[in-house]
Amino acid sequence: MAGTPPKHTARDFPPEVLRLFDQYVHGAIDRRGFLDGAARFAVGGVTAATLLEALSPKFAQAQQVAPNDARIKGERVEFESPRGYAKVGGYLVRPASMPGTGTLPTVLVVHENRGLNPHIEDITRRLALDNFIAFAPDALFPLGGYPGDEDKARELFAKLDQAKTQEDFVASATWLRGVSGANGKLGAVGFCWGGGVANMLATRVPELVAAVPFYGNAPALDQVGAIKAQLLLMFAENDERINGAWPSYEAALKAGKVRYEAFKYPGTQHGFNNDTTPRYDANAAKQAWQRTLAFFNKTLRG
Repeated sequence: MAGTPPKHTARDFPPEVLRLFDQYVHGAIDRRGFLDGAARFAVGGVTAATLLEALSPKFAQAQQVAPNDARIKGERVEFESPRGYAKVGGYLVRPASMPGTGTLPTVLVVHENRGLNPHIEDITRRLALDNFIAFAPDALFPLGGYPGDEDKARELFAKLDQAKTQEDFVASATWLRGVSGANGKLGAVGFCWGGGVANMLATRVPELVAAVPFYGNAPALDQVGAIKAQLLLMFAENDERINGAWPSYEAALKAGKVRYEAFKYPGTQHGFNNDTTPRYDANAAKQAWQRTLAFFNKTLRG
């Protein structure tokens, strides 16, 4: 099924409200902080709570690939994580029919800071439709998994031991390279918090061939020289929190002779690829995703 674009766009909200929402999403303020800050923009019968509801994800409307789509095969999997939490759990999706070669490239999909929600599950299925074996771990698995509610997920996320969680994603990369039908070439794509994880994995996993961080935090700069993967970095134009670190990160990439290409999409907000919220920008997301697929096809096949 084709997803339905969000009813609202970022242009429907004052920039100050979008900044408040970004702070709320990333834990700088709580729900009350957002509501109090947004109250002065609530006019004409629109309340602060209405603004928050309008900005929040609408998963069902945006779904592009149904879980029971006959062209793919999805399953829940678990495996051991020696240096992280005891086990990793996540969503593995592959095409229902394998190609004549019998093998396909693998892509690790790293969610935003809410755990493995329906939006990231849908992206994982989209990759499977494009003939990748895609796996999306759930960072919240050790705490019971994504709870089905974004506010509850936000609360759970703050309770994670981030060092152990990083090890879980390193373990996931190793595990994914060895799944049945894999051609041994591994890519990673991550969004927001997951973009930061994709950057981190590039410094930690020498077998990683290609990584696409969408508006993610830069990794430790003293580790950038260890990157072997090719990088395709996606940025939103209106994203001070992430973009402020880019000059130093880019300097480190150049110093380390890392192969990379970076794109900043004009007029976009942090989260522009997420088609469940008004920050979604259809044109930028389409272009960024086409570049992502072309990049993975070039680097991970053959």
